[in-house]
Amino acid sequence: MSENKPEPEEPLKMKLARALDDNLHTRQWHNIVDWLIIAMILISTTEIFLSTFDLDPKLRRILFWVDIATLVFFTVEVCLRIWVAPIINPKFKGWRGRLRYCFTFYGAIDVISTFPFYLQWIFPLPVMAFKALRTTRVVRTFRIGRYTKSFNLLTDAIKEKRHELIVSMQFLIVITVILSLILFFAEHDAQPDVYDNGAVSVVWAFAQYIGDPGQFADTPPVTAFGRVIACIVGLLGIAIVAVPTGIIGAGFTEAIENRNHDAEVKNDADRLRNGFERKLDRPTGIQVVPPFRSVDDLKAHLNMKSDNISEAVSYEPGFRIVNLAVTVPTDDGEYVADRIAVEHYPRNTSYGCCIDRDSRITIIAPSNMVDPGLSHFCFYLAYFGQFNYISREIGERAPYKSYYAFNSEDDVEGIKEYAADLKRLMAKDGAWTLTVLVASGALDPPYPTNIHLSIGGKKGDTRTSGEDLFVKDSSTYEAFYNTLEKTLASDLNLTLDHQQFHNSHSPNNFLRKLSLTEQANHIIMRIEWKQLLWSQKRLKLARDIAESLCSAILDVPLPPIAPELKVKAIGYEGYECLSPQ
Repeated sequence: MSENKPEPEEPLKMKLARALDDNLHTRQWHNIVDWLIIAMILISTTEIFLSTFDLDPKLRRILFWVDIATLVFFTVEVCLRIWVAPIINPKFKGWRGRLRYCFTFYGAIDVISTFPFYLQWIFPLPVMAFKALRTTRVVRTFRIGRYTKSFNLLTDAIKEKRHELIVSMQFLIVITVILSLILFFAEHDAQPDVYDNGAVSVVWAFAQYIGDPGQFADTPPVTAFGRVIACIVGLLGIAIVAVPTGIIGAGFTEAIENRNHDAEVKNDADRLRNGFERKLDRPTGIQVVPPFRSVDDLKAHLNMKSDNISEAVSYEPGFRIVNLAVTVPTDDGEYVADRIAVEHYPRNTSYGCCIDRDSRITIIAPSNMVDPGLSHFCFYLAYFGQFNYISREIGERAPYKSYYAFNSEDDVEGIKEYAADLKRLMAKDGAWTLTVLVASGALDPPYPTNIHLSIGGKKGDTRTSGEDLFVKDSSTYEAFYNTLEKTLASDLNLTLDHQQFHNSHSPNNFLRKLSLTEQANHIIMRIEWKQLLWSQKRLKLARDIAESLCSAILDVPLPPIAPELKVKAIGYEGYECLSPQ
């Protein structure tokens, strides 16, 4: 019965982002917004054109109010675009990100064509300055390019071939300068008053390329050698048009091919996303995103080739290709065959995912991008307990630069924003963190226990209190350990240990490197990969851990299952907690 509940209402900010996404093939009311913007651009352009004529004062008064109406409309629209920019791309998050958006091509056009007009009401401007401000409205016409494929194709062609264009223009300019100087030496003796310096010959040569409309280079050569040079310059005049035209033409063809290819990849990406339809997890009773889909499975069910899957993963944010062989421990160098799969992960920041549920407990997942299955497990662990959640999902995996242990924040890309969000989550009174990692994979031996807890001590150090440890409230930690130990033994027949097999005493540990709140308590948990990824009760394990955290640390019962976890949907869509902050 709960599965028939309607999906949660989409937030207003997300609705506006979808309405302003420049896509003319979306929902009906989204298209109305797009066509209304196009209509207002055309009305504004028409008003600017008509205002150039000598019109009746009444008609000019009407045009004035049309100008004011379009200005107000575009002011509201541009402000909304800047506001929802982080929804479209996480790199525009915060005021600096929104400022960065204003310096993108269309962002700059929006700002230049709208806001300078208000300067006349703030500062007294001379007539010429006022007219110059009004001319910025003409730039608004470029905004049609957001919706026009032909314009976008041309800009794509120029962008793709910009290096070839620059090289060809540099070559033609250098040759022209050389020929101009040769022309000077050929004509100087014959026309000393005309060719009195090299600048004259250079100006003459370049003027020929544009037809010398101002007659400012009316100094033709008179010597035979000079006329030969002039003929070569004339041929270059043809080349200076023909070469860029040919390059842009080739780029235009490539742009069309790329756009057709991108449409195919987008279609494959949509099919790939549909392959992660939520399935019922019987031990917990929730509809859960599959932790992975093997490439062979996707090929069989979606009728896609390996190359199509790889391109779709590269195109679609929130997907990555993983090798599940690393999750299987090997003894005595035993070989485990590669098993390539696709993993779907939640993201709402430039580094991965950050969810602030105003909880005293934060689940930290610093290595999700390299450890298959960890992202899926940690996300639902935080969801079950309604804890804060921060994870690293994005970055180069080879060479891999860890968020868990590092020498300096400057050495690892993206960690400063991650650290700032983590410090914000840690600012709550009585803050606790649980950093979740994996154990017993291809690089680790199997251990006699399934889950390993540590709090900053060396391997074999059984202390639960000490100045060098991450936990200040040792009694609460011991209560959590005992509660979890009993729960896992009775529910799942699993065992755990305290600092028996792993060292967390390293000075490069992120909990020592980052300036986190001194009174916060930190626990590191390593979970056997077999239990975290391959067990049918992996989410029951996550729920048991969440319940133990709530009971021992927060002294509250585990929250009831969120209604949206009962909804049948695709991937992580519909989870309101994933909207960019």
